[in-house]
Amino acid sequence: MGLDDKIDNAAEKLGGKAKEASGRASDDQGLEAEGRMDQSKADLKQAGEKIKDAFKKD
Repeated sequence: MGLDDKIDNAAEKLGGKAKEASGRASDDQGLEAEGRMDQSKADLKQAGEKIKDAFKKD
């Protein structure tokens, strides 16, 4: 996995956490859900990159 991909995924996850916290603080369920979705997308991308790396090593 490239360093750029790791940084992008981490930034997306961090942004998602911020959205979720902001939504929770302002009682905005839509923003909170959007933040959780962003975090999930980042986790899926990270998992995909790890799978690609596993096949590259063999």
